[in-house]
Amino acid sequence: MGRVLGWIYMAVLYGFIFLPVGVLVLYSFQEGRLPVPPFNGPSFKWYAQVLGDRDLMAALGNSFIVALLSSAVALVLGFLAAHALARYRLPGSVLMRGLLIAPMTVSYLIIALGLLTVFNQIGIRPSLLATGIGHVVINLPLCFAILYAAMGDQQKNAERAARDLGASELRILWLVSAPMLMAPMLAAFFLSVTFSWDEFIIAFLLTRFDVTLPVEIWSMLRSGLSPKTNAIGSLVFLVSVSLLIVLELAIFRKARR
Repeated sequence: MGRVLGWIYMAVLYGFIFLPVGVLVLYSFQEGRLPVPPFNGPSFKWYAQVLGDRDLMAALGNSFIVALLSSAVALVLGFLAAHALARYRLPGSVLMRGLLIAPMTVSYLIIALGLLTVFNQIGIRPSLLATGIGHVVINLPLCFAILYAAMGDQQKNAERAARDLGASELRILWLVSAPMLMAPMLAAFFLSVTFSWDEFIIAFLLTRFDVTLPVEIWSMLRSGLSPKTNAIGSLVFLVSVSLLIVLELAIFRKARR
């Protein structure tokens, strides 16, 4: 009886979580112009329109560029910060860790407004560069937290052994520390890519002409719902899930080794 109730609970839980996504995907194949019942289809014409829309494809490319580059920068900076604070006793290290993690507790709207004010003062105009910097700000604490938690005595002993053998600090970082932390580094990178890919508020306030995909979708929604917005939403969901699957496979493969 308990097992049956457990399965019922899991079915209700997953249904509650994925029902909106299922409806979104279903009505992306709607034949008519409105994503409302009754369902008429299936039809792939809205996906064809999405793939043939230059503005959407440009926004898609912008999202990929911003997500990949900002996540790579956040990963490198987070790794160096985590290594320094985990391996060396620095004055005020507890305060440093708190300051590095603090942006995770702040609203993206506050961060975006603060960045917009700073950029206006130093002459950086709204652009993909400004958005990328903003995504580094929100993803760096995530990368730092994941990597700092993963740095244990095993890595520390391996680094000490490499140092005793005459390896430089740079070689230790590149050949010892980074490979041993490859699984958490992949986790931090792909999670950062996912968050950057879906982020809207910072991208909305810090871009002007070259926009990311969430901002372009918002512009489309201003004219009302259509199966086309469902289609692009389904593609965004597919990319996000694909990134998470790659992350899971990479971590499991690394764990087995």
